[in-house]
Amino acid sequence: MTGFTTRFAPSPTGFLHLGHAASACFAADCATGGRFLLRIEDIDQTRCRAEFVSALEEDLAWLGLVWQGPVRRQSRHLADYRRALDRLAAQDLLYPCFCTRTTIAREVAAMDGAPQGPDGPLYPGICRALAPGEREERIGQGEGYALRLKMDEAARRAGPLMWHDRAAGRQQARPEKFGDVVLARKDSPTSYHLAVTVDDALQGVTLVTRAIDLFPASHIHRLLQALLDLPVPEWHHHPLVTDQAGRRLAKRDGAPSIRRLREQGLTPVEVIGLARFSPPADGRFAPI
Repeated sequence: MTGFTTRFAPSPTGFLHLGHAASACFAADCATGGRFLLRIEDIDQTRCRAEFVSALEEDLAWLGLVWQGPVRRQSRHLADYRRALDRLAAQDLLYPCFCTRTTIAREVAAMDGAPQGPDGPLYPGICRALAPGEREERIGQGEGYALRLKMDEAARRAGPLMWHDRAAGRQQARPEKFGDVVLARKDSPTSYHLAVTVDDALQGVTLVTRAIDLFPASHIHRLLQALLDLPVPEWHHHPLVTDQAGRRLAKRDGAPSIRRLREQGLTPVEVIGLARFSPPADGRFAPI
């Protein structure tokens, strides 16, 4: 498996840990004979910090990873996401949603058997039927809102869609299981789903590598590719790196950082050796 254009795309909200090392090395290995890119997903300006950008680049270089071309930082390319949103809006596939999380939770709790998606209860469509005049008035008054995708109409227009994962095989896209996903907010110009889809296309990524926990998101990304006439890459979702209790390594849980392991005297080879994937319990992936 060589010759692909791959990318490693961390968010600079903390120091890299062993899970990041495994994911970065996997992407770099898949790009042997091709191109390995580094992208910084720093849209969330409340949590992303410049010092973590410098630190992650230093850690990756210490591991022996070399990326090609300039580093793409999402915060510097907001116009690209705006153009994608404008294109979806021109197709009448977006609508503003003024609901707070509390409002949505209350509405879902009042429903008898609320539909469930991979991420929990689906958005119940409270704002979808608002009159255009009311939408404009509320936006004009400065009320906060999110831009949601009209999922049923978007899926209908796109028609049947397929995508291929090199670990799980050929997949039929089922984005409707996620309901009307958020693609942007008033105070955040893009969502993860929109940004990574646009970025992968603009950077010429031909193999998207990432952990198995992001497998479901690929259904949404395949739909966005169809709606925006973007090229379709292959995917390869790899297992997670877990701790001794079988829990996924995460910054919020205090997973040991590469920086700390370096300070303890470990070599790059030793750190890469620790960054081993944990195979699925049944030996195979179980896609939705």
